[in-house]
Amino acid sequence: MVEMSVAGIALDAASRSPIVLLRDPSGRRQVPIWIDQAQAQNIMAGLTGQTPPRPLSHDLMVSLLELGGLTLERVVINTIEESTFRAVMRLSNAAGESSELDARPSDAIALALRTGSGIWMLEEVVADASIAVDAEADAEDQADFRRFLASTSPAELIRNLGRAQQDVALEPQEAAAGPANHEAEDEAEDKGEGKNKAENKAENAGDRQGEPEAGQDSSPPPPDAAP
Repeated sequence: MVEMSVAGIALDAASRSPIVLLRDPSGRRQVPIWIDQAQAQNIMAGLTGQTPPRPLSHDLMVSLLELGGLTLERVVINTIEESTFRAVMRLSNAAGESSELDARPSDAIALALRTGSGIWMLEEVVADASIAVDAEADAEDQADFRRFLASTSPAELIRNLGRAQQDVALEPQEAAAGPANHEAEDEAEDKGEGKNKAENKAENAGDRQGEPEAGQDSSPPPPDAAP
């Protein structure tokens, strides 16, 4: 396994979706994990050590662990299934007994940052999902995301999530309506082409009527007869 560190939060250039970047100890490989805006805020709060006026969900989870006498030993991102990362949290109690809980990587990372626990990833997962590190681009992406968060209120985040869910729901409907629209457009184009062919045929017939037949001189028309 490889112990990873959170390099920061970036934005996808195409979709503007947040990405949490996990970097290996060498600093040469990092694994991007796409998350939503609420998860990105929770991870950023853990990175910066900010204390909110009221506890966020992950702050409450940490308090519950402490009250239950549980310690988060480590987080392990252990597989990728259907393009989705999977993780487990390894917990231990006061008696030294260990247990594991299935968790989303974003939640596990947010808790690990608050408890100082290690974030680990299987080598095969790192090998499959890692990309080369561009430190300058990473810094620019993180600055861009911080500006985005600073200019966006929680209400706007909720509205954006609602719009994104509506867009996803509409995609199957648009895909189903697409072929019918194309068929109607093709039919209209065929009718237009038929009309143009008829007009061109009529114009060509008129041109032939106005041309002199073979053997005749082309001369100007005679003047009008006097009244």
